[in-house]
Amino acid sequence: MFKENNLKSWQGIINRYRDRLPLSGTTADITLLEGNTPLIPSLKLSRLAGKDLKVYFKYEGLNPTASFKDRGMVVAMTKALEQKKQMVICASTGNTAASAAAYAARADLKCFVFLPRGKIALGKLSQAMVHGAEIVEVEGSFDDTMRLVIKLATLKPEIELVNSVNPSRIEGQKTAAFEICDVLGDAPDYHILPVGNAGNITAYWKGYKEYYESKLSKKLPQMLGFQAEGAAPLVEGRIIENPTTIASAIRIGNPASWKGALAAARESSGNIDAVSDAEICEAYRFLADKEGIFVEPASAVSVAGFLKACKENRIRPSSTIVMTLTGHGLKDPSFTESFSSSLPRHQIPPLIEKALQIVEGRT
Repeated sequence: MFKENNLKSWQGIINRYRDRLPLSGTTADITLLEGNTPLIPSLKLSRLAGKDLKVYFKYEGLNPTASFKDRGMVVAMTKALEQKKQMVICASTGNTAASAAAYAARADLKCFVFLPRGKIALGKLSQAMVHGAEIVEVEGSFDDTMRLVIKLATLKPEIELVNSVNPSRIEGQKTAAFEICDVLGDAPDYHILPVGNAGNITAYWKGYKEYYESKLSKKLPQMLGFQAEGAAPLVEGRIIENPTTIASAIRIGNPASWKGALAAARESSGNIDAVSDAEICEAYRFLADKEGIFVEPASAVSVAGFLKACKENRIRPSSTIVMTLTGHGLKDPSFTESFSSSLPRHQIPPLIEKALQIVEGRT
């Protein structure tokens, strides 16, 4: 028989970290039990890099809508309810759309999702649609779309904008840093993650600082953020008008949290760098083939960045490293298909002799 107490082990990030979130405590609970994602050790990357490193993946693809966005979205949507908002909007390359639509459905709020036309992965678009969001395609880039929704939210005060320019999003996303410290007993020496709209690196750094200032950790990590070479405005120090990369989630030329990302890198003695699409593909294959972890392309940026940092001797020996894997591989099935089509396939009749030939390598 079902018992409510069976759910008490984890009740979502708001219930776990309520005293560290800017919420009144009286709003309806709309959690989908986001957070509490696994910190997976990687023995293979540790061996590959050498230097006696301890390497972990913070796998955010196991959140309710399969990306890290759920942490910030549950707080932003709860805040929207507190403020008696009537609807929510966002600009998105995919993950924000999926998360906003799901939590808006949970909160009984109307949701409008604005997407740059033809630049969103199918899995993410399907999620937003099935949760009942109104989908609006914009003939332009993500940055054009972002400017549009900011103007719309300014003109219509009854609308809550739930992109990472919304400070409630950052507040929710910082809880991933809390979880890492809770599991490890301290902050890592390095935290490596992809940078697109730059809200996540901003949020992680905020979380690490808060735990450190509360004496819940003894140190602060160096924040190493990585962009794709074709979409690297922070690295190049300029807005990229037409960003290009296979990693659609970070195909952004003018990040909303630009200042926050640079501050995180500067204050932590870290940096923002870029990796190529070829390096992203190599890291994607490594995660799938060697670690058994299925991620969206943007997640592989963390591993590509880690390997680059190791080659350039930027990682100290005996360090603890955490890499954020931002989303599940089913978010971008078309990318997966491009890899799968090149894999060898066998076609045989249902005969044991033929099957033995294959498994014994006699084909």
